[in-house]
Amino acid sequence: MANLFDAANSPTQEPIEIVVGDFIQWRRTDLGADYPNNLYTATYVARITGGGSNEITLAGTAYGTDYLFAVSSAVSAEFVPGFYHWQLEMVRNSDSERVVVDRGTFTAIPDLDVNQSDPRTHAEVMLDKIEARLESRADVDVSNYSINGRSLVKMSIEELLRWRDYYRAEFTMEKRKQRARRGQPTGASVKVRF
Repeated sequence: MANLFDAANSPTQEPIEIVVGDFIQWRRTDLGADYPNNLYTATYVARITGGGSNEITLAGTAYGTDYLFAVSSAVSAEFVPGFYHWQLEMVRNSDSERVVVDRGTFTAIPDLDVNQSDPRTHAEVMLDKIEARLESRADVDVSNYSINGRSLVKMSIEELLRWRDYYRAEFTMEKRKQRARRGQPTGASVKVRF
């Protein structure tokens, strides 16, 4: 594995997963021919899914003919864990005109060094909650009740099973993607008949 603190070893594409609190850097080697870094400024703008007022902006610096983007540990420590959408904006330095040249997503995952961070994904959390609810429902036979004019209706066993299957499939897909990124077998079979 190359030293990721060295700009020469930095990846040449955006990260798809960021650990909150990590130093992150990457280069864009594909922009210099059309947008020379002495005439243009490249800036990433990112926002967490669901909106919110926090906007992440990151301006690139010249690295030969490439653009280098670096996020310090202190800056990424302020990222809220979640799913982000980003766009890469090129600004012409002569007149400040802007054009969006690329878009994508990344996930900011919790730093396990931080107290009380839960490393589970949303799908894993929901799967655990639904399975716990199913286990507790086995002991209780009441699906709805009313007290003093207030009523409560719980999800039926069928609804819980349907949601469990949904989140189980989502969690399995996440595990397969993670294994594929590491070059490990995903457990998915492709069957072919000739």
